[in-house]
Amino acid sequence: MDMEMDMDKEMSLSTVTIDTVVISVIIPVYNGGEFLHECLTSIEQQCIPDEFIKQKFQIEVSIYDDASTDTTTEIIRNWNQEFIERSRISKGGYSFSLVLGSNSTGSPQGVGFSKNRAIEQSTGEFLCFCDADDIMLPERIFKQWTFASQNQEAIIGTKVSRIPEESTKNFIHWANNLTNDELYNQIYQSFGPTLLMPSWFCHRSVFMKVFGGFFESLKYGNPEDFIFFYQHLDQGGKLHRIDEVLLKYRYHTKSATFSVLEETIWKMRLERLEIKVLSNWSSFTIWNAGKIGRRFYRSLKSENKVKVSGFCDIDQRKINLGFYNPYPLPQKVPIYSIHEATRPFIICVKTEITFDENGPFKQILKSLNLVEGLDYFYFN
Repeated sequence: MDMEMDMDKEMSLSTVTIDTVVISVIIPVYNGGEFLHECLTSIEQQCIPDEFIKQKFQIEVSIYDDASTDTTTEIIRNWNQEFIERSRISKGGYSFSLVLGSNSTGSPQGVGFSKNRAIEQSTGEFLCFCDADDIMLPERIFKQWTFASQNQEAIIGTKVSRIPEESTKNFIHWANNLTNDELYNQIYQSFGPTLLMPSWFCHRSVFMKVFGGFFESLKYGNPEDFIFFYQHLDQGGKLHRIDEVLLKYRYHTKSATFSVLEETIWKMRLERLEIKVLSNWSSFTIWNAGKIGRRFYRSLKSENKVKVSGFCDIDQRKINLGFYNPYPLPQKVPIYSIHEATRPFIICVKTEITFDENGPFKQILKSLNLVEGLDYFYFN
């Protein structure tokens, strides 16, 4: 496909010197006109603590418009002039520049494509990812840069709040309360990356180590962030979360997230679990003889089905059944009580029941003296 990129570059009027830190804010956008102005306003309002004001920072906003048909182009053009004018006086310790790129074919090429083009046209040593519908808090960039500058092999995330405030409460609770070990151990959960993608910040070398960057597809509905996240870990990459809310993460039905099928995420997580975990186990128990556990069993490759020593559950009715017969398969899989089952476990329970440290599920888990990442992994 013959792709034409219309790229305008308007550099800050302040001179970028050798001691200037350039941070590129990566914004892929497709029909983002409803929220884009609010997003860019939050970037323009970034600030630096007074004690760091002598350090020169440039925020380079790199926007790639993937053939939008709404008001996105007009908003970007207006902000182009806005950044030029505001760069005459560095606000909050930052100078600003704007890099524009667009897909002029009239046919959207997907989120992964747009992210890669936005990164390719940018020049910053550090990359700060932001969706066009989200809002940065004023110290986001500085606080993430402070950590990333000393940890250049890591993806740095933050805690987030939701817009609207009460939406997806379980998801946000999970993401905001993971421990550092859980950032690595809970990567098979249905919620996706343990660091929420719109909060990512990293050194450019993190992106360069992943061959091809973000997965590109002509179709919206591919989990390009999850694919990149797994590839980052495969390259020995690190994870860290700043334990402050530094991003307002918007929830709405037009979000690209809604185009990703649950089945796609399920297959992707399962494939990795089978390769990275189950291939190293000679046998294991599926914790939950209910719907999720049975689906997990049926989804396994045949070489991993034979490793299943049984299901375990706390529901006496399920235990009394004695076995699960996955029709039309011939085998019968035993169902045990939790205390009769043998480790290691794949725990297939609803994530929300794992939140309460004093709840019955966590109390049983503690009584068994199990270590996450060694004796069990979550898969829901």
